[in-house]
Amino acid sequence: MSSIDFDGIRREVQALLASADVAHDFAHIERVLRNAELLAEDIAADKDFLRLICLLHDVDDRKVTGGNTHNARDVMLRNGVSEAVCRKVEEEIDRISFSKHTVPVTTEGRIAQDADRLDAIGAIGIARAFSYGGDKGMPIYGADGGDTVSHFYDKLLKLRDLMNFPLSKRIADERTRFMEQFLDRLRREADF
Repeated sequence: MSSIDFDGIRREVQALLASADVAHDFAHIERVLRNAELLAEDIAADKDFLRLICLLHDVDDRKVTGGNTHNARDVMLRNGVSEAVCRKVEEEIDRISFSKHTVPVTTEGRIAQDADRLDAIGAIGIARAFSYGGDKGMPIYGADGGDTVSHFYDKLLKLRDLMNFPLSKRIADERTRFMEQFLDRLRREADF
């Protein structure tokens, strides 16, 4: 995979996400990539394959980029990725989503899934959740499921138990405890 133009891929992903909400922007991609690199330090993994999954994991998400569901493939093909690797990356990206209740097949896909989920929890997860909720006009709390606080209980607090690797679980545990403390404090201050 040495002929891949990762700089070109980064530029294209950054352009595709330029109008994405701040919870799914290019800064999110960079944090996911850093999380993945940390998690992969002691795991035998194809670093280039992992990088592709992380960089491209949101570019075909309709809530992030709108309609085109071939962005990842198009970006990869323009930047030196073989058709066979494109297929593998797309398959793993499709398995990362929380809502699909799936686990990626490859080690690299599972690392990327954990890395993405780690960016959804803790302090950054709190910031992303309220930013996304505000962008979508959701109330902070009290809408019986259509509010941002409900998202913590519906998804974010569950991610700790879905991590694939021991290090991910340790990081997720600490970040989840922080979210629980935050929600307890919010509940006391807002009296709900």
